[in-house]
Amino acid sequence: MNLAKIEELARQLIIEIGEDPKREGLKDTPKRVAKSFERIFGGYLKDPKEILTTFDGENYDEMIICKNIDFYSTCEHHMQPFFGQAWIGYIPNKKIVGISKLPRILDIFSRRLQNQERITTQVADTLQELLSPIGVGVVLEAEHLCMKCRGVEKQNTLMTTSAFRGTFKKKAKTRYEFLKLIK
Repeated sequence: MNLAKIEELARQLIIEIGEDPKREGLKDTPKRVAKSFERIFGGYLKDPKEILTTFDGENYDEMIICKNIDFYSTCEHHMQPFFGQAWIGYIPNKKIVGISKLPRILDIFSRRLQNQERITTQVADTLQELLSPIGVGVVLEAEHLCMKCRGVEKQNTLMTTSAFRGTFKKKAKTRYEFLKLIK
């Protein structure tokens, strides 16, 4: 990520919207924008395969759920933020994952230009691929500023997406248990 280039582009954007980038309140804004982009879009610099730590599951074969995970992303269509909470669950198949890795995988995918549907499936597919669990369930619920401050301007709209793999997809009973436990 070229922070100097991002800083220059931010300066040009300030000029294009009719502001003076030399004005006191704006003189350090391009540098702050570049620094914030480093964090906001830091998911491009990470690979989930490199952060996933697994452990012997010690024959544990029940559902594991990490709930109420805050996430932030940027809409790829309007470059507006969207944010919300995620619930990620899986049933292990001999291996369990370090609990902090579930939010970290979510962060890797959400800290990119995205849409909510893709984040949901990327998290589910990554866990399915790297853990080979019996099943995976992922639910995201988010508020989208592109819906609130432009377009239809609906202030109380939430979007919910889900992705199920393995037994979560094949067995309604397992999917129902997951959905009941996350609410």
